[in-house]
Amino acid sequence: MIWLRSLLFNLAFWLLTLILGLISLPLLLGPRQWLAPLMRFYAWMNVALLRAICGIRLQVEGREHLPAAGGALIASKHQSAFDTFIWFGLLPDVTYVLKKELLWVPVWGWFARKTRQIAVDRSAGPSAVRHLAKAGKTAAAEGRQIVIFPEGTRVAPGVRGVIQPGISALAAATGLPIVPVATDSGVCWGRRAFRKRPGTIRILVRPALPAGLPRAELLARLAAAIEPGPGGEPGGEPGPEPVLGTAGEQAVDKPVESPTATLRR
Repeated sequence: MIWLRSLLFNLAFWLLTLILGLISLPLLLGPRQWLAPLMRFYAWMNVALLRAICGIRLQVEGREHLPAAGGALIASKHQSAFDTFIWFGLLPDVTYVLKKELLWVPVWGWFARKTRQIAVDRSAGPSAVRHLAKAGKTAAAEGRQIVIFPEGTRVAPGVRGVIQPGISALAAATGLPIVPVATDSGVCWGRRAFRKRPGTIRILVRPALPAGLPRAELLARLAAAIEPGPGGEPGGEPGPEPVLGTAGEQAVDKPVESPTATLRR
């Protein structure tokens, strides 16, 4: 039964993405703000499909730590393709950090360009960090909410990724406090998994980290704050000692993939 429900959801997901993308092409001729309601609708339609077809519900805690408007820097755990679209539904004017190659994906890339998502060339080395900082500063000045996955890639539930140092450069450039987010989305919608398991996806928005922390302490506290609590649930206290990236590792957080790309895996 899970396999059948998963198949039906995947078909519905693709149809929604294709149909909504095609009928919304004329909006690309207008200002990017026209697309915000569309992206919000897309996110919540997928949430509704997950609930109706797969029996997957969404629970968001700590909404009081999210801005109703204005700039914000959201650093979230990344376990699932679900994470790559849900923030369009939770925040008013979102820009994700994503890899540059996605801008060339037909339809999806056109909307990413129009909505000025922050595209990073991961092969550019230090210049990628400078571009990330500059683009982030511009987005913050426009009052947008920046979403980044500081571990740089999806990880399975219970697995700790490596915190990449690009997040600290982004925080320094924007002057925004980092709002950590824990999630267990991978329990229901696994990494590279076809099956969608019934249950509740929990998102816990924690209080913003204090400004002015030394870089090492900032990364350590962030790494702990994005971890789900005991038992794989995001409602508990941050877990054990984090794993941090070093100066010799990639200097920019590996950006998000599109939801359609991650669904295929």
